[in-house]
Amino acid sequence: MKDELVERIENNPKYNELLSKKNSLGIKLGIFVLVMFYAYILTIAFNKEVLATKIGDGVTTIAFPIALAILIISFLTTVIYVRKANGEYEDLVNDIKDDVKDIM
Repeated sequence: MKDELVERIENNPKYNELLSKKNSLGIKLGIFVLVMFYAYILTIAFNKEVLATKIGDGVTTIAFPIALAILIISFLTTVIYVRKANGEYEDLVNDIKDDVKDIM
């Protein structure tokens, strides 16, 4: 019974659509965050002067708000993925469950 259920789920076009959408969004968001992070690290490594620019009269440099922005954007990309997963992806999962309900 398990093999038949797995085979039926894997053959369902909605399952393939779900995998495609999840993988596509996950890869795009992951690459976006990694590019931001590594751009920041490479700037630290090869062009410290840019990030050492002071903001105002204090000791704070431009590096701090940029790092904070990277953290916030990383968090927001997680929120985007979770909203998609709880909305569109969950609907596809429920459709797949309905399609294979008679085997379960």
